[in-house]
Amino acid sequence: MKKSLIAIIAVAVFIFIVVSWGVGKTNKLKVADEAVSAQWAQVENVYQRRMDLIPNLVNTVKGYAAHEQETLTAVVEARAKATSTNINADNMSASQLAQFQQSQEALSSALSRLMVVVEKYPDLKANQNFLELQAQLEGTENRIATERRRFNQAAQNFNTSIRTFPGSFFANMAGLEKRPYFSAQEGASQAPEVKF
Repeated sequence: MKKSLIAIIAVAVFIFIVVSWGVGKTNKLKVADEAVSAQWAQVENVYQRRMDLIPNLVNTVKGYAAHEQETLTAVVEARAKATSTNINADNMSASQLAQFQQSQEALSSALSRLMVVVEKYPDLKANQNFLELQAQLEGTENRIATERRRFNQAAQNFNTSIRTFPGSFFANMAGLEKRPYFSAQEGASQAPEVKF
């Protein structure tokens, strides 16, 4: 009787340990999933900061370069399109991220064209308000790059956790799927052509 009681207790302890370990592993996966979602929120935060700076920048340029309406309109339209592209971090797909990235790249391109237009207006380049906005925009672009890198790192940590054993077993049980990455802009691997 005593031996069977010891065997039952040993089996119960073993089951408790295995279940506790499984719950702990599942919780770690959920924490990693939340880290990806939190990092995505930070990416959206810095993109929103850029969106908020653009109207002030456009209005400042508009005062000096009124006949550059086409470029100003392109920036405003690209901003509107980028603002309308939203992603839910909990069920983000690679195609949604690519669409988001494409709209943000279109906005970056429009802003680059705007900065080229600015070169034609020395008074604008000397305007203190414009200089401050330009510095804030440059800082925001650096923040975007940093937060995108951090998002990719969080996604990599999560993806590695759910693709390796035993994480893959628990990820399947919890319904966790691989998270997409930000990728380089199309043509980024080619050196720009410089003409004098």
